[in-house]
Amino acid sequence: MEKIKVMIVDDQTIIRDGLKSLLEAKADIDVIGLIENGEKACKFASSLKPDVILMDIRMPLLNGVEATKCIKKENPEIKIIILTTFDDDAYIIEAMRYGASGYLLKDIRSEKLYEAIKDSISDNIILPGNIALKIISNLSYEEKKHIDLSDFSKREIDIINLLVLGKSNTEIADTLYLTVGTVKNYLSQIYSKIDCLDRTNAILYFKKLGL
Repeated sequence: MEKIKVMIVDDQTIIRDGLKSLLEAKADIDVIGLIENGEKACKFASSLKPDVILMDIRMPLLNGVEATKCIKKENPEIKIIILTTFDDDAYIIEAMRYGASGYLLKDIRSEKLYEAIKDSISDNIILPGNIALKIISNLSYEEKKHIDLSDFSKREIDIINLLVLGKSNTEIADTLYLTVGTVKNYLSQIYSKIDCLDRTNAILYFKKLGL
């Protein structure tokens, strides 16, 4: 069984060690790094190549938002889940614009944390239900051109609908009888049309359109 490689980034030792203990109880999780600030997170993300990073927001040297921006620019395939003590809406929204998969409160139960990590691997957005709509409604986009559904082909619309439902590339491919490579090509075209660089922001974009 291939394990999910997780890196934990938090300036508090007790939080890092606590999360490590919780996650290592799962047979398919491998905690490969405990990092104390955003600056080191940017450095070690490229060398350790985790599948998922649990990222604190407020840290010295480089906060979680800036670290997310740095890491996603160099390693867009890495999933980043923001961890915070409070509902820091402004920080969370900014981090998601830079490609974070979502956020969790630090007091989350271990099973929910495990599920969130698995969901992020499947390209799902991680947002607690009580504020998901608030986060989405507050997202603003600097659109370079007006986009409406008529700008997309029927096949692109099919893919967009499945994308918004949180389906992975493999699930989209199976549903539409396409190859995963073809789905990726369609997604690249869709991202280009809405001037969006990643899946998370594309989903949020289309949710804002009411899909």
